[in-house]
Amino acid sequence: MIKRIAVYCGARDGNDPVFNHEAQRLGKWLVSHNIELVYGAGAFGLMGTLARTVLQNGGMVHGVITSELAERGAIYNELPDVRIVPNMDIRKQTMMSLADGLLAFPGGFGTLEEISEAASWTTVGDNNKPVTFYNFKGFYDPLLDLFKQMNKAGFVEDSYLNSVYFGDQFDQILAFMQSYKAPAHRQYTKKI
Repeated sequence: MIKRIAVYCGARDGNDPVFNHEAQRLGKWLVSHNIELVYGAGAFGLMGTLARTVLQNGGMVHGVITSELAERGAIYNELPDVRIVPNMDIRKQTMMSLADGLLAFPGGFGTLEEISEAASWTTVGDNNKPVTFYNFKGFYDPLLDLFKQMNKAGFVEDSYLNSVYFGDQFDQILAFMQSYKAPAHRQYTKKI
């Protein structure tokens, strides 16, 4: 059962106001499905929009932020549950442990790094939670093509390629998460 989703998204708004609108739409959708938000505790960009929307519509938000980012003023101070952790590695681990599913919304380097780590951890058996991408207006098409190229070149097995989901409908993403079964982690045999 999916009760909490970790959403990785931009700490900036992006150049097109439609991204901000989609963050609001996701926030309302989460609340309407009784799903709590886990995110990076930021007040700015799509992160801030998403958290504010969830709270304004009566939902629950869990924020996880590093002490450095909190001290630099990035933290959204109105959060009902915020955890300040020493570094980014612990932030990512904490977000993943709090959530039942993981979703990349449009964002930048940080968004990509966080969701990529979750997908990578699937291969070694450290993440058994679904990894998904909100592929709004084809935002993640180039990444999906890269994943397919990695698979074709023999670097990503079919089971791991199929363990990540790219979709542009929240209901379909949730359906994938609810039916998700983690693939067996990668096995290694010694070459002679």
